[in-house]
Amino acid sequence: MQLLAVGLNHTTAPVSLREQLALGPEQLGGAVQAARGWFARQGGGSGASNEAAILSTCNRTEMYAACDAPNPLDASAQFLAHYHALNFSELRPHLYMLPHDSAVRHAFRVASGLDSMVLGEPQILGQMKDAVRTADQAGGLGTYLHQLFQRSFAVAKEVRSTTEIGAHSVSMAAAAVRLSQRIFDSIADQHVLFIGAGEMIELCAAHFAAQNPKSVTIANRSLARGQDLATRYNGEAILLADLPERLHQFDIVVSCTASTLPLLGLGMVERAIKARRHRPVFMADLAVPRDIEPEVARLDDVFLYTVDDLAQVVQTGMESRQAAVSQAEAIIETRVQSFMHWVGDRAVVPVIRDLHESSEALRLAELERARKLLARGEDPEAVLEALSRGLTAKFLHGPQQALHHAQGDERARLAALLPQLFRGRR
Repeated sequence: MQLLAVGLNHTTAPVSLREQLALGPEQLGGAVQAARGWFARQGGGSGASNEAAILSTCNRTEMYAACDAPNPLDASAQFLAHYHALNFSELRPHLYMLPHDSAVRHAFRVASGLDSMVLGEPQILGQMKDAVRTADQAGGLGTYLHQLFQRSFAVAKEVRSTTEIGAHSVSMAAAAVRLSQRIFDSIADQHVLFIGAGEMIELCAAHFAAQNPKSVTIANRSLARGQDLATRYNGEAILLADLPERLHQFDIVVSCTASTLPLLGLGMVERAIKARRHRPVFMADLAVPRDIEPEVARLDDVFLYTVDDLAQVVQTGMESRQAAVSQAEAIIETRVQSFMHWVGDRAVVPVIRDLHESSEALRLAELERARKLLARGEDPEAVLEALSRGLTAKFLHGPQQALHHAQGDERARLAALLPQLFRGRR
């Protein structure tokens, strides 16, 4: 069984490619099942023996797997291209393909927030737990991935509780506020629209509300959920269907939904700008796939920032975090070695089981022979002597034959190893 991680993130691929691989929560289970079937068709045994889990956020889409398929890294990369109907040769340069301990180290770093756009951010751990829960429900978790993720969560808790990794982090929400302040002298004079009502929008609403804007409006598919968020900030809730008629009223627009298609098209924004008499609009699109058509950025009076643009803002303060990063990496390295030791133990379990079974068969055969001799009235002392000699001869037969048929270096290695294997305790 080979353990691996294959995917892309904000450091290896632009948002235009990441959005093509992005999967919504309702799509993950089907993708996990498809991956297991893919491994089976590649020669990796039955679908039931393969394990897979997929994590998809605005910053990454990556698959963790444990399988017996030939060339499992290539098989995994090919699956991502095939499943998303992408050209593999174009996708491949943006993928990281991590085997064995590298995959484990990556999982631990992701869970701990060390591989995030916002260093040390805690949201990724919850997203990983959701992905694991979905994979489990889809039948994708087995012994290896279950253990990998449980240890990932434990490492993340240890890193967060024993280092200052999250103490100096700048959130995407705070970065959005900073960028909007480059456009407007005071957010207190602006009308703010949030599109969506998920966790990221909640964080953004809290940061913008702290600046006391003139108004806060939440646009969401579910009016009830939007209203719940709006009431916290004395705001208004509207439906997404109301956006074409209302968009021109807002100076700041922050969007983050799970929509697979853009919600704000070029034409809609152009009409809104015309109605505003070309007063500037700040837009932050934190969604992947994007909620706002990229062409909107070409409009003179629109300042559109994507999740990648905000990444440049959140990199401030990196120096103050380096000591915490070093501590976190040390913890992770220790835990990686521990996990790989567990994997190594798992690998020899079948060998140990076979040894026990073959030894038990030899023991039972000699015991049955001894019982027959005793039943015929043979001297018990002689029977015991024969029993001990028979067991010894059978246990040594295999090693002696291997040593006899070995040649050169192989014989030398066996000659050095066998005394260690058969040296009894005194």
